[in-house]
Amino acid sequence: MAGAEGFQYRALYPFRRERPEDLELLPGDVLVVSRAALQALGVAEGGERCPQTVGWMPGFNERTRQRGDFPGTYVEFLGPVPMARPGPRPRGPRPLPARPRDGPPEPGLTLPDLPEQFSPPDVAPPILMKLVEAMEQTGLDCEPYCRPEPPAPRTDWSLGDVEQWDAATLSDGVRGFLLALPAPLVTPEAAAEAHRALREAAGPVGPVLEPPTLPLHRALTLRFLLQHLGRAARQSPAPGLALRALGAAFGPLLLRAPPASAGGVSEGSQPSPDFPALLVETLLQEHMEEQEAAPPALPPKPPKAKPGPPGLANGGSPASLQDAEWYWGDISREEVNEKLRDTPDGTFLVRDASSKIHGEYTLTLRKGGNNKLIKVFHRDGHYGFSEPLTFGSVVDLITHYRHESLAQYNAKLDTRLLYPVSKYQQDQVVKEDSVEAVGAQLKVYHQQYQDKSREYDQLYEEYTRTSQELQMKRTAVEAFSETIKIFEEQGQTQEKCSREYLERFRREGNEKEMQRILLNSERLKSRIAEIHESRTKLEQDLRAQAAQNRETDKRMNSLKPDLMQLRKIRDQYLVWLTQKGARQRNINEWLGIKNETEDQYSLLEEEENLPHHEERTWYVGSINRTQAEEMLSGQRDGTFLIRESSQRGCYACSVVVDGDTKHCVIYRTATGFGFAEPYNLYASLKELVLHYQHASLVQHNDALAVTLAHPVRAPGPGPPPHAR
Repeated sequence: MAGAEGFQYRALYPFRRERPEDLELLPGDVLVVSRAALQALGVAEGGERCPQTVGWMPGFNERTRQRGDFPGTYVEFLGPVPMARPGPRPRGPRPLPARPRDGPPEPGLTLPDLPEQFSPPDVAPPILMKLVEAMEQTGLDCEPYCRPEPPAPRTDWSLGDVEQWDAATLSDGVRGFLLALPAPLVTPEAAAEAHRALREAAGPVGPVLEPPTLPLHRALTLRFLLQHLGRAARQSPAPGLALRALGAAFGPLLLRAPPASAGGVSEGSQPSPDFPALLVETLLQEHMEEQEAAPPALPPKPPKAKPGPPGLANGGSPASLQDAEWYWGDISREEVNEKLRDTPDGTFLVRDASSKIHGEYTLTLRKGGNNKLIKVFHRDGHYGFSEPLTFGSVVDLITHYRHESLAQYNAKLDTRLLYPVSKYQQDQVVKEDSVEAVGAQLKVYHQQYQDKSREYDQLYEEYTRTSQELQMKRTAVEAFSETIKIFEEQGQTQEKCSREYLERFRREGNEKEMQRILLNSERLKSRIAEIHESRTKLEQDLRAQAAQNRETDKRMNSLKPDLMQLRKIRDQYLVWLTQKGARQRNINEWLGIKNETEDQYSLLEEEENLPHHEERTWYVGSINRTQAEEMLSGQRDGTFLIRESSQRGCYACSVVVDGDTKHCVIYRTATGFGFAEPYNLYASLKELVLHYQHASLVQHNDALAVTLAHPVRAPGPGPPPHAR
């Protein structure tokens, strides 16, 4: 369809692409921008003649035949031009799909599918981007999204007056957009893969919902929505509760139906009704953990890294990343937090990104008493914190910012990388040299851990109780508001009628009736004032209690690192005592455990008649995950087997927990076999099995509160009675 007016611009300077959505420019390039695109940017009539005031402009480069963004400061205005409105891509005849839902058609307008709404380099549909932008301008707040009532169907998606909408209307618009799509944003096939990843705890779920599992346009839209919801959750006084509420609100909108179960999956692994909410909560949690401060739109280009003079601290620049003292490889965020705990601003280390993608890294920097996560981007052999990527290696990048302030990248990070956390200079945790001395110190650390745990539990109970009271008070405030509304409407009606009756009784001279009408009116106004006062007092109490609850949340968060550190130290003391052959009776006394009872920290002496001594009872060789689940189907909790893992050089342990089969990797390292550092210290699989026959796996994974109690091929009672 011809006739849609646009404008031509000519490039004055060369411009090199800094982001995937940018256009490359050469002097003389002719660019075409549609009037609609400029209006969407808020450019007034006549403003198209001054591109330098517009900023970034979306357009079409006639030389390269590509669409994207370019800086208005690099071009000059040529004049208006007629242009063809882009139509859909040519395609053959295609039958219409059946309606995804049974029943009569719902009111409201069904939007076109996502590939027809936008194309890369756009990152999301224009409608959704406009709603989110308006929502964030009103203030990031989770509450409008978490209202229980469904959004009203819309018949007009032009959004001409979206700037006047309040937060509730905007949140209805975002939720309504997801419901107006002809198919759910997360396809059933992708949801099934995400459910498998959640069930098997095989790593982050986010990478599962990427192309090709989730089509490109859906993956881009999902990523854009998660970024927005993550920003909203971070602004909440209780981010954990906000994530849970957002998961419950958006899970049904993104999936609409439980995912189809993959073939060969046991009945116990069918998705629960809570799966959509759990999936969205998990995705938001992963996104927040790796989210760092966004780079500016036009970052300054850092100068070339200056080579350090000989005699720099720590021996100058390392020859490679693996040699760098500050590079720790594949360690978890929790381990990083422990290593940076109570360190000064400027302390830093680099680790592999949790995405596990080769070439992606995360810099963790201590600033303002908190840990700042900064993603290291890479492309075509170049690295940096933001575009343009100008450093030839991660070592060059870190070396540069050891001499220059990170304010070049982000104005809020006005510090250099001052103090590397060296992997070569870690203090030995167990410093005592005798069993008795180590045992006495174990007793001290265990008591400190128990004291902190009790304090945390008390705070958690207080936080939970107060959160419930706050919810009740919010409901009461809403009830007060509705009551006031009813009374005020009644008062307006009474006032309207009273004027007529007062005039009538005045003419009749009926003073008694006039006094009665006036008295009733005063009583109603007095009652409305009392309700207003009660609501105001309740709102004041609500604000005070919410502030107190935020303080409780802060105290809980401040205790978490201490708990993790104390538990790790205590467990390392236990490992040391076990390696030195300390008697279990003595260990129990140091831990305050009665010797006749079992405990998850007990390290019981081996019994000669255990079936675990026979490897044939638990080692099954090369079988896959599905075959392992079939062997363990219907077995009692604690039944296990060891098999070869799909990861090269590793093994896998499959064990029954709460009637379901869980899988975990057994690593083979230079120090021995184990589930995780620092526990990779068993000389053989048999030693590992014998240890975890009495030690719970919960120390490695909170979902594995079980011991390796029953080898799958050992003679015994077999399945529990209910499974026979």
